[in-house]
Amino acid sequence: MKQAQGFTLIELTVVLLIVVLGFSVIGTNISSGNQSSQLKALTRDLASALRYGRGQALISHDEIIIAINLAENSYKISNREKVYHFSDEVEVTLLIAQDEFKDEDTGQLRFYADGSSSGGRITLEWGNLVNVIDINWLSGKVEINKDDKE
Repeated sequence: MKQAQGFTLIELTVVLLIVVLGFSVIGTNISSGNQSSQLKALTRDLASALRYGRGQALISHDEIIIAINLAENSYKISNREKVYHFSDEVEVTLLIAQDEFKDEDTGQLRFYADGSSSGGRITLEWGNLVNVIDINWLSGKVEINKDDKE
């Protein structure tokens, strides 16, 4: 008599379980990559706003201020009405001169008519992901640096 060939129900269940576990691991990795790209985009947007402020100061021969509100996770450029918001999951740290704090929640970065700035460092953290924006006080140059926490 010829025996039927095929898979048992137990073998199919084990294979299906392995596939489901594999997809759950991939899904977790994709969502963390999404977090990384969101933080990168947010950092680029803020750096772009800082560069815009420097450019406007040079063009208008007037001081431009970028005010960063740490309590509301937002920033505003002095020659624009719009307020730009960070994601609530992002922790923002501002390292600037003490005189540049308008109040305990709002710090200011100034760009002067000659292109220089008040200088400082903005750190954006989201879990283990850290991006740093450095603003040179002498040249006003804005640089993005990535720093992974261990």
